[in-house]
Amino acid sequence: MTGVGPASSPSVSIIGAGPAGLIAADVLSARGARVTISERMPSPARKFLMAGRGGLNLTHAEGRDAFLARYRAAAPHLRSALDAFPPSALRAWCDGLGIETFEGTSGRIFPDHMKASPLLRALLARLAARGVTLRTRWRWTGWDAYGSATFDTPDGRVTEPAADATLLALGGASWPRLGSDAAWTDITDAADIARTPFAPANCGVCIAWSEHLAHRFAGTPLKRIAFRVGTREARGEAVVTRAGLEGGAVYALSAEIRELLAGDGVARIELDLRPDLDLDALTALLARPRGKRSLSTHLRKVAGLPPVAVALVSEAGPRPAEPGALARRIKALPLAVTAVSGLERAISSAGGLCFRDLTDDFMLRARPGVFVAGEMLDWEAPTGGYLLQACFATGCAAAQAIASRLGLPATEAEPFASGRSPERWEARRPG
Repeated sequence: MTGVGPASSPSVSIIGAGPAGLIAADVLSARGARVTISERMPSPARKFLMAGRGGLNLTHAEGRDAFLARYRAAAPHLRSALDAFPPSALRAWCDGLGIETFEGTSGRIFPDHMKASPLLRALLARLAARGVTLRTRWRWTGWDAYGSATFDTPDGRVTEPAADATLLALGGASWPRLGSDAAWTDITDAADIARTPFAPANCGVCIAWSEHLAHRFAGTPLKRIAFRVGTREARGEAVVTRAGLEGGAVYALSAEIRELLAGDGVARIELDLRPDLDLDALTALLARPRGKRSLSTHLRKVAGLPPVAVALVSEAGPRPAEPGALARRIKALPLAVTAVSGLERAISSAGGLCFRDLTDDFMLRARPGVFVAGEMLDWEAPTGGYLLQACFATGCAAAQAIASRLGLPATEAEPFASGRSPERWEARRPG
């Protein structure tokens, strides 16, 4: 049984209760559709809630061109969705739910309370008030010969008549224990829908540390550092683990690292332990007389390296005595990455359904009336708000396409203003 509106209203089945599915339900229920959401987990949006545990980074205030470039090869396929629902629209949508947002010093956008739970509660309350049906512990198992959706439910196998339109928003393959287990790939593969295999994105890397470094410094943060892969550089922080490195600075280069691993079996990256100093300035500091101090103490005193950084300098071999050579080691410490961590710990995944088998508005060419949104699609992005923004934007775009297909008129209850122009990307709030 579907929710919202009179029985004559078009019915929409949304499968997956993450950000893409929930915002699509908001759009469609505002337009009067009878909406049912089916979620395989006991509660909705578990990965979204996990993302907000350390501070929910909703989106980013970066300008349009730089923002779109974060999506690499998928940018042309996501451009129209992001133009229609840019960061300013996401902030306006949050405002409409009673959730204020603010821009941090790095340009990242957060809700005032920093958590995902208030936003989720407000959205679920609005959907419930509109009569949207949310069914949990309903696992989608595919379509029968007549196009009806089949589910495994707490009451056994259920087959439902085909809705007027369907949105698949089942997520990617990272953190499967939170719901995105990619089990749906068996269904789409059987339907011969093209897919790029999933791979970890925004993930840690494996490095064969010495036993001394792995034992003594596992769990130690590296602050104000930079990583380089070819011509790409990412600054930020990381954490030493027994197996390698984790953290935002290395996550930002995970796509480049993954590509090198696929080609050569090893990815050689460089770690800059003092990116705030140029080579000449660092060399001058290291050339200062050290008297009776050990080299380790000298590195701590004059170069400002913490003990973990001093230990890392030795990972590439004996530390050079000559100041210039030592400065070059500190500024470009070579590291050999042998693998990336698995999907079970990756923040997100690369891969998914290929855009060539979808229309421009995210409908499956092989199944008219069935749309796809969120991390099921073949795209990836770094952390910093880009992941959630694309999930919300594609959910909105698919919902708008469904509404057009079903002839659902826009109403004053629409949760955001559609058709926002690209110049709205960099709009800032007064003050």
